[in-house]
Amino acid sequence: MIASPNYVYFVYDGDGSASNSSSPAGSDKIEHMFEKHFLEVGWKVKPTAFGGRSDYGPFIDVGIPAGGLFTGAEGVKTAEEAAYYGGEAGAWYDPNYHRAGDNVKNCNLDAWITNTKAIAHSVATYARSTKTIPKRAPAKVKRGFGPKAKSHMKHSHCGHMDLLE
Repeated sequence: MIASPNYVYFVYDGDGSASNSSSPAGSDKIEHMFEKHFLEVGWKVKPTAFGGRSDYGPFIDVGIPAGGLFTGAEGVKTAEEAAYYGGEAGAWYDPNYHRAGDNVKNCNLDAWITNTKAIAHSVATYARSTKTIPKRAPAKVKRGFGPKAKSHMKHSHCGHMDLLE
């Protein structure tokens, strides 16, 4: 979800500094790469916890580093966020989240462009080298698409995208 209509630029908290949670080693590197990119293009980002509600869930469950961008869902935008990013304080980031209006007509184009550029930067960064991402021991992963895996594939939110190693 990278184009919520009442967006904030969130980056998944790979180092756990804001959410007191742990993520697979290397997730911190992905978070810091995104933070640096956004600063270079003139935006501050806010951390958001890996809550397991998205496509990254099965990956972090088996120790694969993950990272990504998020513009908010049913959370409420603060006055401070509205002053910095624009939009409406006291309103959901995405009032259409998992509702009939959850389609491309309700996406914020500016947020989508900014986030797709950040995603392109991440792809280019890790296409050149993944040396900042520590190697991991191969996990025993059950192959196939069971009910849990399929549930992660049903989302079609505004430009939904997670970066996974």
